[in-house]
Amino acid sequence: MQSQISSKKTLWLWGVVPLIALIGIIVFISKIGTGVEEKQAAPIEVLDIQRIVIQDEGFSVSVLNSGPKEVTIAQVIVDDAFWNAEFSPSATLNRFEKATIHIPYPWVEGDPHGIKLITTNGLIFTGEVAAAMKTPEADANRFLQYALIGFYVGVVPVGLGLLWFPFMRRFSIKGTQAILAFTVGLLFFLAVDTIQEGLELGLEAPGVFQGTGLVWFGLILSFLFLMAVDQSGKRKGSNKEAESGKRVAYKIAGGIGLHNLGEGLAIGAAFAAGESALGTFLIIGFTLHNITEGIGIAAPLLKDQPKWKTFLSLACVAGAPAILGTWAGGFVFNDTLAALFFGIGAGAILQVILVISRMIVKDAQRFELASVSWRNFAGFTSGIALMYITALLVNF
Repeated sequence: MQSQISSKKTLWLWGVVPLIALIGIIVFISKIGTGVEEKQAAPIEVLDIQRIVIQDEGFSVSVLNSGPKEVTIAQVIVDDAFWNAEFSPSATLNRFEKATIHIPYPWVEGDPHGIKLITTNGLIFTGEVAAAMKTPEADANRFLQYALIGFYVGVVPVGLGLLWFPFMRRFSIKGTQAILAFTVGLLFFLAVDTIQEGLELGLEAPGVFQGTGLVWFGLILSFLFLMAVDQSGKRKGSNKEAESGKRVAYKIAGGIGLHNLGEGLAIGAAFAAGESALGTFLIIGFTLHNITEGIGIAAPLLKDQPKWKTFLSLACVAGAPAILGTWAGGFVFNDTLAALFFGIGAGAILQVILVISRMIVKDAQRFELASVSWRNFAGFTSGIALMYITALLVNF
């Protein structure tokens, strides 16, 4: 008995000793140095201008020190003129510290303005206001308005797409296969679009947070997580034939919901920046774009007998995130977190594509049909083409 206890202590010791040694080496290097003496280069300073809020009395600029060293802002220039400013909490920022710069400036509505921050080392960091307009305040009225916008963009069009369910039920097995292939094409476009938008936001995020990497990390981890959940359900026998269609429909709705979260971010950010014309255009474009998503969600249910409550909940799962996105984009938009969420959404969509593709192959084997028939190819291509055409209404 004593020998077993001694053996366990020895094993724990071998597990702890390398960690203690590693900590000791790091402390030694940080305190003593590497032994290589070189002339110090100029300190690296990175100052990220995260948001510019326009108020009646002037600009309120939120900044983040994402560099390795302390940064002190010495001067503020607005439209090529030096300007007084107040710093909260201080003009000196430690690493990862945030500050707000209040600049009393008589801005002109609709005009562009440029803000430059000069550090004590002479580095210049620039922020741009494309067209000045007072930033909407986060009050109850604005909160409800953004919620209504998200409802119009997300829940309503998805619900309208689900109304095609009775019509699609009249299709034969070949027609059902084509509808599932159409869904795969639709989701494939959404996956590519989500990754692209996530990478664009990742480039805008502070470099220290590796925004583009977060997109891929979120994609891979969410894909593997959903695969693990799916396989765990299979081991427990929860993937019965009667439940499979409903489960897949909710998976599709969840993946699309994460994508619609990003659409809400874009709309909220547009209104927060004072670009109401762009925001209205995005609402119209996304509404038309999202009607096709309801068709894709309904496709796995063609063999089932779903109740109206199921359709209502599916519309909410897929569309309600647009409301959350509009709130986030309008009030607390963050490029880093947005890039991560886009990656998670893309991973969820790719996992659903895999699930539906398996359904197509399984049904094709059961009814002795070709899994990649001309009809299925046409459905897949139509899904991509329809999403592409409706996306043009948003981008142009």
